[in-house]
This record gives sequence, C-alpha cells and structure tokens, in this order.
Amino acid sequence: MVALRGGLGAGKTCLTKGIARGLGILEEVTSPTYTIISEYRAANALPFYHIDAYRLKGDDDFEALGGNECIDGEGISVIEWSERLPLSIPRSAIIIEIGLLDQDRRSIDLEEP
Repeated sequence: MVALRGGLGAGKTCLTKGIARGLGILEEVTSPTYTIISEYRAANALPFYHIDAYRLKGDDDFEALGGNECIDGEGISVIEWSERLPLSIPRSAIIIEIGLLDQDRRSIDLEEP
C-alpha cells in the first residue's frame, strides 16, 4: 500500500498513473476525486485501487465506503490525501510526501515501514 501526501498540484495523480503503468494497466487512470475509489486491472494481475481521500471527512467515511476492504484485501492500493485517514493507513504502508517546489520541480520524501 502506498500513502501519498502533498498539496494541490504536487503530482500525486501523476505518480499514481506511473505506478499503474508500471503494473501493466493500459486503461486511462484519472483522479477519483468524486468517485473516491477507482479499481483497475491489468491482465492476470491483482486489482489496483486508486483512492482519493480529499472529499472524505475522515476514517469513518473511508470505512463506510468500504475503503478498508480495498487496503486489507488482495490488491495494490494507492491513497491520495492519505493524511486525512490517520487511523486507516496500515503501519506497513509506504508513505510518499511530494512537495511542490515550483511549476517544474518537486521534492519527494519516502518513508518505508
């Protein structure tokens, strides 16, 4: 599981698209800001869950949507705005913080379990 953090325009969705491409997902990956959870599959692969917590009020909203089933089940999950779900992010998650330095540059901090 990958927990992404960073402000608007930092590149969280762009990074998620790269992860999906690396997994062999050919389908267009878009931000699930309004759908909250999008599921994708590559041929003969585990499900890939792209989750956007921006519109959620917290862990209770995430649980009510079935989000814990996505991150606890078999599959790969990437959560944007993961800082909004402090109780739902497992200790085994890789946390990536993206900082917006300017229009063309980012800083990336990686925290492994």
